[in-house]
This record gives sequence, structure tokens and C-alpha cells, in this order.
Amino acid sequence: MNKVILVTGASRGIGRAIAKDLALDGNMVIANYNHSKDKAEELQEELKRNNINMDIYQADVSKREEIESMVEYVINKYGRIDVLVNNAGIDLVKLFTDVTDEEWNYVINNNLYSVFCVSQQVVKHMINAKNGVIINISSIFGQIGASCESIYAVSKAGIDGLTKSLAKELSLSNIRVNSIAPGLIDTEMNNDLSEEDIKNVEAEIPLKRIGRTEEIAKTVKMLIECDYITGQVISVNGGWYM
Repeated sequence: MNKVILVTGASRGIGRAIAKDLALDGNMVIANYNHSKDKAEELQEELKRNNINMDIYQADVSKREEIESMVEYVINKYGRIDVLVNNAGIDLVKLFTDVTDEEWNYVINNNLYSVFCVSQQVVKHMINAKNGVIINISSIFGQIGASCESIYAVSKAGIDGLTKSLAKELSLSNIRVNSIAPGLIDTEMNNDLSEEDIKNVEAEIPLKRIGRTEEIAKTVKMLIECDYITGQVISVNGGWYM
């Protein structure tokens, strides 16, 4: 595809699979990370052994000043950003009545504010180029809710609302905006689930298994390549929610 692509939260899990797959396709990928420098460097070295370059950049995407520096770095080095994948996010499993203001702010800032702020910085350049693709990674729980994960669900529902609004607002600038709402995916985020928990979920899924990170990566590639999809929330959940 030969595009310049910024992927947030790309050192682990879904973000890592997305960054790797897009780099293998010949794109210039800038993989953002916050705390997991070792994981980001590990991916960079893995690709380098196959003669594939991938850039990495540390930034806390809940902080505007760090986002501004990251976007400025990409523009100065590569001249443009063709695709933004907003993937960075955190979870919080806790009874709603026990959630503190600090925890609310932490989850919302990392999951929703980050999408707003990174997109806002990148969109300025996409509008000038009259071209761009933004793909936001939300969640099935933003669609159906989640017991003991209410703040996480709120943040992901907010992403889907922002996606649809931006798709309308930015369409005249030839910028497409879509969300991907994964179901339960085999990542470190779900390490706290027992084998029994996973089997119970799989029993509710028509395809009878949880998802794989590479399946989300394939969906990202499809949304980049298909010029006639915008403002959509693409459910990748094995039929768990229809």
C-alpha cells in the first residue's frame, strides 16, 4: 500500500498485530507505545531481520503535549500521515459503585480523550492533503455494555459516536473514519480470565471461539483499501453480537 501509518498502542496485543501486518505490506508504520519500550523494540528488530523498517515512538496519548510532539515528529520525518489507527486503550474491571473520579478520568483520558486528541492533531494535516483514513478500535462492550466494566464500555461507546460524527464532518475533505468493534480477542488484556470464563464466552459465540489479533489487523487493511466505507462500526466478534 506504501502509506505512512501511525498506530497508537502498538507494542502489544491488537495494536502490535496491526502494526506488524501493515509494515509487512510495505507501509511506513510508526508504532506508538507508552510503557512497553522493550516490546516495541522487539517488534522493530523482528521486522528489521526481514529487511522491513518500522519506526517506534514513545508518547502518552492521554497527554496533549506528547501527542503534539509525536505528530510533529511524523510530519517532519515523513511529510504526511495517510492513515491513523487509534488503538491505545486500557480496561478497568470494578463495580460501578466503587469507581472513583480518578479512575473514571484515567480510563476516559486513555481510551476516549486520546482518540479525540490524536485525531484532532492528525486531521489538520489530512485536511490540507484532502486525503486520509482514520480507524478507531472500539469494542463490542461499547455496543452491548459490560457488567463491572461500565467505564470501559462508556469510553468505547464514545469512540463509536465520535467516529460517526467525524465521518460526516470530514467527508468533504476526502477523509474516511470508521470503527472496529472487536469481541473477545486473545490478548494480554484478557489474561485475568480463567479457562472456564473463556469457555463460557465461547459457548455464546456462534463461531464457538474467541478472536485472534490478526483478524482485527485484516479488518484494518480492508478499511484502508475500500474507498466506499465510512462512518461504520465494523463488528468482528464471531457473531457474539449481531
